[in-house]
Amino acid sequence: MINGSERHYIIRIMKKFVYCFTFFFALLFLQSCESNLKEVQRIYKTSFVPTGEADSINLKYTDSGKVKSILQTLKMVDYATAKNPFVEFPKAVLVTLIDNNGNKTTVVADKAISYKKTEVIDLIGNVKIQTYDGKILQTNQLYFDQKNEWFFTEEPFIFKDADGSFLQGIGIDFSKDFKVFNMQNNNGEVNNM
Repeated sequence: MINGSERHYIIRIMKKFVYCFTFFFALLFLQSCESNLKEVQRIYKTSFVPTGEADSINLKYTDSGKVKSILQTLKMVDYATAKNPFVEFPKAVLVTLIDNNGNKTTVVADKAISYKKTEVIDLIGNVKIQTYDGKILQTNQLYFDQKNEWFFTEEPFIFKDADGSFLQGIGIDFSKDFKVFNMQNNNGEVNNM
């Protein structure tokens, strides 16, 4: 039989055991929550969540009452809250540029991404620019610097003129109006100089 002092001793040990057991599980629970919280924060930081989406876009840009460009696309996804905000056009894009004389140049691509901070547009897949006077440039990827109105690529390209002249090569940059060209590695045939 257990006397009073032994009983008191056993109860104290059991209380300590229960406190230690409870503390251990509470610590384990909190550690588990911290791990999950860190995982959720990591996933949130690395995933892009669009702030807006739109289908069947037909956007007209005007300046002084004149339409300067028309953007048409099947889908637009805006990532305005990303660290480097951008707008993606994942399902084909057609841009019509209109100069002061009403002449139209078209730009077509499978996909486009417009980066807001750098003001650079990345045209991706089957990129084709066709000017009002018959000039055609084709490549697989082309960038457009909106600030400087300048196109550039490091990809293979082919440029054709209305008179049958052509240039092809890897890497080209040129002005929006096709008047200034810089080519890195090219060959071709020029009919009229």
